[in-house]
Amino acid sequence: MSDNANIYALIEAAAADAGSRPCLIEGGATLLAYDELGGRVSKVAATLLATGAGPGDRLVVQVEKSPEAVLLYLACLKTGLIHVPLNTAYTPSEVGYFLGDAEPAIFVCDPARAAALAGVAAAVPTMLTLGAWGEGSLSKAVAACEATGTSTLERAADDIACILYTSGTTGRSKGAMLSHGNLSSNALTLKTLWGWREGDVLLHALPIYHVHGLFVALHGALLNGSTMIWHQAFDAGAVIGDFARATILMGVPTFYVRLAADPRLTPDATAGMRLFVSGSAPLLDATFAAFEARSGHRILERYGMTEAGMICSNPYDGERIAGTVGYPLTGIAARVADETGAELPRGTPGVLEIKGPNLFKGYWRQPEKTAEEMRPDGYFITGDVATMAEDGRV
Repeated sequence: MSDNANIYALIEAAAADAGSRPCLIEGGATLLAYDELGGRVSKVAATLLATGAGPGDRLVVQVEKSPEAVLLYLACLKTGLIHVPLNTAYTPSEVGYFLGDAEPAIFVCDPARAAALAGVAAAVPTMLTLGAWGEGSLSKAVAACEATGTSTLERAADDIACILYTSGTTGRSKGAMLSHGNLSSNALTLKTLWGWREGDVLLHALPIYHVHGLFVALHGALLNGSTMIWHQAFDAGAVIGDFARATILMGVPTFYVRLAADPRLTPDATAGMRLFVSGSAPLLDATFAAFEARSGHRILERYGMTEAGMICSNPYDGERIAGTVGYPLTGIAARVADETGAELPRGTPGVLEIKGPNLFKGYWRQPEKTAEEMRPDGYFITGDVATMAEDGRV
């Protein structure tokens, strides 16, 4: 086995095992098969490297969800470029802030936004579009690329794979630096914890510019060689219609509110599903109960954050309790502490502090802010108020 800590090396190995199995399907059509994944990622990788960008350079991307956007992300991992995804709702002035902060070598946007973003991207060496084949089209350049075997760069576990900007409630957004080791440890832990198995099919209806859709969902399916049913956005009827072909759905609480209110949600409709996961915001007890009453399934709620990926999860085999986020994942230490970092008695509300292989490498170019949020013993102060039961359930 290779000692390359690049998470893409794990994805490559899983794709090889998956063979001709569909990777992405939409509306019954195969958009991408596993046996073509490596070649297509290699062409994107070669095209990016041809711009003069190299390992450690940032690639900022603001594009709509698409198979091409997935290939672009994987090509960044493969080449050692640091992937910096932006929310598609950000305005040009907001994008300008992120470009100024990240100082990327490449900026990729949707063709429809190119004119509006050209001004704020003026200082970026290379600006490309993803989609239509106009001037500066990455898609067109990839199609013309004849490279077939771009090698996967050797990366150490601490090498940065992605920078995700936090939408903090105070102050300017901070770029959380996530390493290949952070991403791999989290993905492999969840693969075991949630019982990913041969034949699993994921309904992917989340955006791919944040942790939930990009890491938890995408990595889970790719590392298992699982087919993903691709939904551009969430539509309750369309998702219910695809339950018959899927086994897993990962969603935010609003997904489950809408599903529970839909008369098409029945135990028969979900008969082939084995796992419904909720995260990114608290799941109300009432939503948990309503979904179970309509579908016969108990939602598995978990908890995470940009700086650490997934931190806690209700058990796959075991009691899933509404209003709780379960137990710290394997290898992650968690405590509920007071303002000095002293651990509080079980059942007492305080701030959750954590450490583990999932914990980010700090905030991009903000060492002082990073130091403020770390304890001397290595625990990160999440800022989230929690209680911990006697058995460790958060």
